[in-house]
Amino acid sequence: MSTVRAAQPQYRAVLVADIDSGRVLYQENANELNYPASLTKIMTLYLTFDALEHKRLHLDDYLIVSQYAADAQPVKLGLSAGSKIKVEDAIKAVAVHSANDVARVLAENLKGGKEGNFASLMTRVANEIGLQHTNFENSSGLPNDDHMSTARDIALLSMAVYKHFPQYWKYFGIKSWTYNGKTYTNGNRLLGTYPGCDGMKTGFTNKSKYSLVATAVRDGHHLIAVVLGAENKDVRASIAAKMLNLGFARLGISGSGTPQQTYSVAPTTTNPIAKYASDKKIEPKVNTVVSYGGVGVQCGAFSSFQSAKNQANKVLNATGLTPDIQQNESGLYRVRINGLSEGSAQNAKNTAGANGIDCYVFH
Repeated sequence: MSTVRAAQPQYRAVLVADIDSGRVLYQENANELNYPASLTKIMTLYLTFDALEHKRLHLDDYLIVSQYAADAQPVKLGLSAGSKIKVEDAIKAVAVHSANDVARVLAENLKGGKEGNFASLMTRVANEIGLQHTNFENSSGLPNDDHMSTARDIALLSMAVYKHFPQYWKYFGIKSWTYNGKTYTNGNRLLGTYPGCDGMKTGFTNKSKYSLVATAVRDGHHLIAVVLGAENKDVRASIAAKMLNLGFARLGISGSGTPQQTYSVAPTTTNPIAKYASDKKIEPKVNTVVSYGGVGVQCGAFSSFQSAKNQANKVLNATGLTPDIQQNESGLYRVRINGLSEGSAQNAKNTAGANGIDCYVFH
């Protein structure tokens, strides 16, 4: 059976779906793991929008740039340690320029000064809104072997942004943005060239190759296309446009002033992307008062990272404390809460135990 895929694969995974209904109109390899690269920043911005919605952050607040953030690899704004950036400028820097240093600034300011804590929150929230195969290790999508997602999960995350925070959707459609006298152009080539395109985000690393999420509105229908692992920028833009054309064609909507293209494709699936676990906003978790020191709590050791990640999420939900996942000399992944006082460690152990999680205190 022929599909839109070329004789020589030009991409790793694609999906096109209706944002409003969640109906998948076409997909290839949509549940296969891939490196999301800067598509990660969709979640970073999702959590930023959540903070704005709950008044934990305001668009005119200023955020401090740490040395760690300033040291991020390009692409970045080149902010210096100790400088400040306004929240709204930070959002635009991430949405338009995909700035890694600014993604770190948001992460550190939103979750206790550590990007690792923010990444754990990203993964927990991903699970809450229905992402099934996503693990985040950082806020930017910079290379990490355990930092993975799928085309299906990226589509669902993008839909969640649109559904939960429509007032901030406009940031993904900005074509260019000027900051400190320099103008940055959005890497999404479909903005301004594809009829009805209104967002959303690009991504690239050497391992991930070129990826793109693109959305477009036509005749009252809002579609989303996800392309992962394209060979180059031209291919990712071309395939995204073809996916959107295909999606609109399946809805009986022709192009705007362009000839309608046809494809020989697999039958249309009637299965929608899984509905969000909840349309409610994510409420901030109230952590137990904790004293810090040199004591820790271990909550299991596992042969696979995924099993350890699942346990870490259980521990976080039970105790409000973010565990680390550490691989020992034998290759096992240990789930540990580090840096507690003796009393806080015992409390964490008891709380976890009351929730069915077997732990022990170590010194």
